[in-house]
Amino acid sequence: YIRSFADGNADSTGDLTGLRSRLPYLADLGVDAIWVNPWYPSPLADGGYDVADYRDINPMFGTLEQAEQTIAEAHALGLKVLADVVPNHTSSEHAWFAAALASPPGSPERARYWFRDGHGADGALPPNDWRSTFGGPGWTRVTEADGQPGQWYLHLFDARQPDLNWSNSEVVEEFHDILRFWFDRGVDGFRIDVAHGMAKDPDLPDLGSDDESLMTAPDRPRHPHWDRDEVHEIYRGWRAVADSYGDPRVFVGEVWLDDPARLALYLRPDELHTSFAFELTDPDWDAAGMRSAIDSGLAAAKTAGAPATWVLSNHDIPRHVSRYGRPAKDRERFGPAKYDFEGLDLDLGRRRARAAALLSLGLPGSVYLY
Repeated sequence: YIRSFADGNADSTGDLTGLRSRLPYLADLGVDAIWVNPWYPSPLADGGYDVADYRDINPMFGTLEQAEQTIAEAHALGLKVLADVVPNHTSSEHAWFAAALASPPGSPERARYWFRDGHGADGALPPNDWRSTFGGPGWTRVTEADGQPGQWYLHLFDARQPDLNWSNSEVVEEFHDILRFWFDRGVDGFRIDVAHGMAKDPDLPDLGSDDESLMTAPDRPRHPHWDRDEVHEIYRGWRAVADSYGDPRVFVGEVWLDDPARLALYLRPDELHTSFAFELTDPDWDAAGMRSAIDSGLAAAKTAGAPATWVLSNHDIPRHVSRYGRPAKDRERFGPAKYDFEGLDLDLGRRRARAAALLSLGLPGSVYLY
């Protein structure tokens, strides 16, 4: 996470200069690759996962030239570089969304997103009952050019992150070009944000629930916007782009699924290479719970025919030092966005986190350390 990793110009914000200065240290540790969280221009409404331009670098981190230098220096040290790609949504400050707001209903510009008329008198109600995973409605109404309340647009996350319409061929081709842009600059692969999202039921049926999370509901196998079969055609296209390069280019998916059989579909030979195993983010500091999580992760990997890819925490969930340093009753997989220090035994958390890291590094497969 560039903003907090290493500051190279003494402005109290991490940057590419700082990251480059630590590459020899990472290589000496035996690290094989680095995954860089979004480094693109962004208003940072969601930590950079609201991308305003997929082909440039946020000026607070550096320049495109410095990104290319980072990739080259990493390669010289034997390190691969994985970038983060955010395909489910853009920032509301992306040029496409600005064009959509400036265009009328039914226009090609709006067809790149999910703009719909509202229900009820004067369209004052959202098109359906979908919720944002951040809380509140999954739809926001826009003000049209004539100053009147107009259509609604879908955002399964923050209102400043409008969802892209992946049934639109322009969206498909745009991301093929984005992948090529970075592959041509030496990026070795991508971590795919919300990889089980993107595809939506075009009829936009009501979900019938006030609860929304990244996981599919067990009693709703055909979810209207998570883990839909249509998403696999997207990844077949991506894999074709990756395989067109002589040196291997790889994908790792953020796929929040509890069903190993469904997860395995993402890891077929013509789709993604790996997917994060989130099982170890769930159990308390308990041997039986960790054993069960490891067994589950290994079983899922065997079903998929792909290597297990372990994580103890990431930027979306409480860090393992914080989790393991708290009483079990206070631990949550998706905890509060901001943890305070009340009830935290930091030394205990560090000791347990180091032990958990050692355990994960001894497991079959690969490990991402955050």
